[in-house]
Amino acid sequence: MDEKMNVLFVVIESHWWLASLGFILFHILRQVLFIPVVIICIAGGALFGGVIGSIYSVAGLTLSSLFFYFLYQQFPSIFGKILRMKERLFGNRANFSVGQITIMRLIPFIHFHLLSLCLIETTKSFSNYAKASLLTNIPLAIIYTVFGQFITEFSPTAMVAVLIGLLLLMLVMRQKVVVMKWEQFFQKEKQYKRG
Repeated sequence: MDEKMNVLFVVIESHWWLASLGFILFHILRQVLFIPVVIICIAGGALFGGVIGSIYSVAGLTLSSLFFYFLYQQFPSIFGKILRMKERLFGNRANFSVGQITIMRLIPFIHFHLLSLCLIETTKSFSNYAKASLLTNIPLAIIYTVFGQFITEFSPTAMVAVLIGLLLLMLVMRQKVVVMKWEQFFQKEKQYKRG
């Protein structure tokens, strides 16, 4: 096993540019192969080191998010399953702030593109989405690339404590404005008067 890893490192060192480009493009291919983001980020840290691996992961995750945006804009009916998952988990009126989405991206079992869909609904334009996507991917890439190996060695109680801390942080950073459409407001008022 050590010999195979040494050969892999030699190939990466001798073909650094090709290996870097391949790793970044693998982030886009990851969604077709159903490989979790966390595994790719951890592999980036192991292959390229913490700093370079984080930069490559940020670039790859951002390209993956932009690719999702263009697919969603071109074929919105295909993403009905993700929309139904969003409505089932968060409800129809769930508006998350960019800070909340950033924290939710750190939770490994929340679907990456489900959060990209929430980000599309939050930002409303491509330029805002691209900026927010970059910002939400930076902590994800850094934490799982640099500290990913340590996270997998946590005890179950430590992992539960981390998840509870992230959920509390998400509640603190929630969007404090509720927007209600005119029809929804008066529909609720009519139902209240009847009862």
